Amino acid sequence: MVVMLNFFDLSTTAKRFRFIAVLEALTWLGLLIGMAFKYIPADGNEIGVKIFGPIHGAVFVIYLVITVVTAVKLRWSIVTTLLAGIASVPPFGTIVFEVWAARTGKLAELSASEPELTKPVA
Repeated sequence: MVVMLNFFDLSTTAKRFRFIAVLEALTWLGLLIGMAFKYIPADGNEIGVKIFGPIHGAVFVIYLVITVVTAVKLRWSIVTTLLAGIASVPPFGTIVFEVWAARTGKLAELSASEPELTKPVA
């Protein structure tokens, strides 16, 4: 429960980036499910695409804006910023990028709060 409450804490740039990255991936999932219902049955239904298409499009644009803001505030390199932008294209790429960015120290306090189990033992 504590992890879930931390997820909705948008008090810092890194936390806002994480939230939008996950939201972008979830809207991708909704769009993929909508496309499956549209194209897989012979008499498909477009309602899922009509609902999740615009939602995903809006969150995609918000993700790109938040990526630029985060890159400026956290002083990301051009390469890191481009990787974050490219990560928004494939489904769930934003989550993969967010995990990588946290593990490599690119997400400020989110990078420092990794569980002790994942850190190497000295």
